[in-house]
Amino acid sequence: MRLVQNAKEHLNIWALLSLAFIFIILIPNLLIGFNLFTEPTENWAHIKEYLLIDYIKNTVVIITFTALFTMIIGTSLVWIIVNYQFPLRNFFRWALILPLAIPAYIGAYTYQGMLNYSGTIQTTLRNTFDIHVTSQKFFNIMNIPGAIFIFTIFLYPYVYVIMKGFLENQSASLFENARLLGGGPFKIFFRAGLPLSRAAITGGVVLVILEVLNDYGVVNYFGIQTFSTAIFRTWYGLRDLDAALKLAGILMFIVIIVLVLERLIRGKKSYSYSSANFRPIVAQPIEGYKKWIAFSYCLLIFGIAFIIPVLQLIYWSIMTYERIWSSEFLTLVYNSVFVASIAASIIVVIALIVGNYTRLHKGLFPKVAARVITLGYSIPGAAIAIAVITLFVAIDGYTAAIAEFFNSNSAIVLRTTLVMLTSAYIIRFLAVGYNAIEAGFEKIGYSYTEASRGLGSSTIKTFFRVDIPMLKGAIFGGFILVFVDILKELPLTLFLQPFNFSTLATQAYRYAHDEMVQEAALASMLIILVSGLCIFYFHKVLDKNK
Repeated sequence: MRLVQNAKEHLNIWALLSLAFIFIILIPNLLIGFNLFTEPTENWAHIKEYLLIDYIKNTVVIITFTALFTMIIGTSLVWIIVNYQFPLRNFFRWALILPLAIPAYIGAYTYQGMLNYSGTIQTTLRNTFDIHVTSQKFFNIMNIPGAIFIFTIFLYPYVYVIMKGFLENQSASLFENARLLGGGPFKIFFRAGLPLSRAAITGGVVLVILEVLNDYGVVNYFGIQTFSTAIFRTWYGLRDLDAALKLAGILMFIVIIVLVLERLIRGKKSYSYSSANFRPIVAQPIEGYKKWIAFSYCLLIFGIAFIIPVLQLIYWSIMTYERIWSSEFLTLVYNSVFVASIAASIIVVIALIVGNYTRLHKGLFPKVAARVITLGYSIPGAAIAIAVITLFVAIDGYTAAIAEFFNSNSAIVLRTTLVMLTSAYIIRFLAVGYNAIEAGFEKIGYSYTEASRGLGSSTIKTFFRVDIPMLKGAIFGGFILVFVDILKELPLTLFLQPFNFSTLATQAYRYAHDEMVQEAALASMLIILVSGLCIFYFHKVLDKNK
């Protein structure tokens, strides 16, 4: 009797809608899992025997070294920024996040365009210094080491941001005690800083790995065989959906291994201050050559990861502006803004519904709902694309069968429309919107909601009259974050875009792929400008909240 009563209490409109959204998120992923046990095709047998080992090897090498280098750069930058005062420290504190505004595929073709024979660097060497490069090997980055370089310089901010947020909320007494015990700067960093920040570093590195696994633009442009390029070629080249699904399944298995390793590395240790006398870390001034070493290191990373590629893109944009700026380019801008706005709006609505349900109800299902909702972000775009294609092919088959049953020729075809692309965006980026909304709910707490309910308002009326007005900041923040991610997204859009529909990201990539790197600059700069403004805005908001 009690179980029935509990079920009735939890079975409301919030639970039903949350269950429906979870079902939508899970179905494509379950399709990939089930396909691993189906009968292999002839193409899959060939891939398994001759190509699969290269896909695994290349993918593992890239994610391993990228993880290592981003960890080194991200942690060292944070330690310098948080602990020491030096010239332009306050500027670098937020500016070192800006490389996140440059998608890795844009960085890849920008650096390749600068380093090739007709690029800025070799042209300057020939014309200004009369230096003729006889061997192009040194300037060739279209290989695995080049891909690792690109991923490292444009993804290290994931480690930097998460570790910075962690260390800035730690008590200064932890490191002061280490100094009193005779620890020097390096010993404190390795004996106290790194162990203390283990969870934060691991979280940032895992995000880097997930971004690398999701990438298609860099590895395809550089001609590197990985799972993303294999899935794309198997589907578009061989038209073998089953083989593509099996590749997607293996890619998801790699993701699961990464997430499990993250849990093991994090362990059960947690660090928090338990004293009311909490004092944040105060940056100590450094003098002489040491402050200029710190300044030069930050400037070097910021220059390589942001200043140099942005200046090159601005130069190319000025060169090609008259050729590129046209009604067709404005259509690209409209397409990008339209599809990103629609998907971001739907994601925010879903996040609000599920977030409200999980905070109002306790138990196993709300916890599962919160975990499943964030599942999509850990799955690479190529895998989601293949799963969504499979799902919509099945849906179109059912609608065709229904139309045939009623002797109708008007069967609904969804797989060639924006519905399929938008659905994939929702699955992929729902976690981004949900995390922002969940943080907003945690900030407003329960007191106002309970007061409204105590005055006789229903949960729905309370939601619209009390919760929504208080969540305006979180809603806007979640929308912007999702909007920017979709604006930069490449694999899903390339896979699933309808005919005669392109975005700024896909057009920039096509220009670069067709050896028209300069023509890709204007679209790239618009993406970077929007992303950079959002990063600056959120940095200022976070500092204000502190």
